[in-house]
Amino acid sequence: MDSNLVARADAIVGDRIEALIRSHHRRRLARAGWRRAFEPSARLWAEGDPPPRHGNDLDILIDGASFLPRLAEELAGAESHVHIAGWYLSTELALVREKERLLLLDLLEELARKVEVRVLLWAGAPLPLFRPSRAQVRDVAKRLHGAGVHLALDAKERPLHCHHEKLVVVDDRVASVGGIDLTSFNGDRYDSSAHPWRPALGWHDASALVRGPVVADVAEHFRFRWQEVAGEELPPPAIPAESGEHELQLVQTIPEKVYRARPRGAFRILETYVRALSSAERLIYLESQFLWSPELVEILVGKLREPPRDDFRIVAVLPARADSGNDDSRGQVGVLADADAGAGRFLACALYARNGASREPIYVHAKIGIVDDRWLTVGSAN
Repeated sequence: MDSNLVARADAIVGDRIEALIRSHHRRRLARAGWRRAFEPSARLWAEGDPPPRHGNDLDILIDGASFLPRLAEELAGAESHVHIAGWYLSTELALVREKERLLLLDLLEELARKVEVRVLLWAGAPLPLFRPSRAQVRDVAKRLHGAGVHLALDAKERPLHCHHEKLVVVDDRVASVGGIDLTSFNGDRYDSSAHPWRPALGWHDASALVRGPVVADVAEHFRFRWQEVAGEELPPPAIPAESGEHELQLVQTIPEKVYRARPRGAFRILETYVRALSSAERLIYLESQFLWSPELVEILVGKLREPPRDDFRIVAVLPARADSGNDDSRGQVGVLADADAGAGRFLACALYARNGASREPIYVHAKIGIVDDRWLTVGSAN
């Protein structure tokens, strides 16, 4: 059979499926009152609450070997409470590995003796085909309960979706947001930016530590979800004093018709990505575990076919095989390469660790976007 004919047929079917997905997404968000999420705007900030906050300190930590010890240091200094929301958690994860190892469970157990420690996790996949399973999450919950941690499992999700946030709030004075899970599930997150070869899968990721008024927005988001899931109403967070020069905004994806207090949901991550990518004039830099969003790829295709200037470029850093090695991003990369048509404006990259003449892939789990040195996002949304 003619391979070119097969490729053309595959492209036609794929284009049709993506058109149907885009149409479904637009109808769904329009019904929820979020039509604006698809609309470009000269204003890069998302509309509504929480708004952008002035006077924040921002420290972006690249890879687990930078982030996890710093997080352990912030946790150890807690004086009133620690709030953690995550996709999954490994109690045996070592946050510190230089000299003496410090396990997450040991640190949380020590903290729970002096402050309130609350952990909010996704309840796990309801179907045994997916991981982590609900049985695995319940096992983690049992160990955390035994350490004196208050725990809630969030099963309020849409079918085939999960809760993917990774955030930590300490005393409402410092918070972390980003892509680094507190787990070794599917791969050890403790890897350095040098990515030396190791027997286990290498891991690239990023998270941010923030101080200042935006911390109250992160704390309020946790407070909202905790009340919805655990039924406990926590006191509103105090707004920290300004502590830096950065203007930051917390944006979220919250599914509609899942939480009572947010019946319309929130799609502010999509809103900001659409606005930022549509406004790009010189450079779009993306790091992502998955480059699958047809809405965002459509914007990128438009930029490549009609570049805003001659030196416009798109750089995408992706895993060689997504979904922990079970899938790939070649379909969308191929779409973007075709739109580039050999102009050299699009570059897709993967990371590898070298061991002599051989090489092993680094799993790219980061969720980073940069546009024209004007807009930066670090988060947990693919």
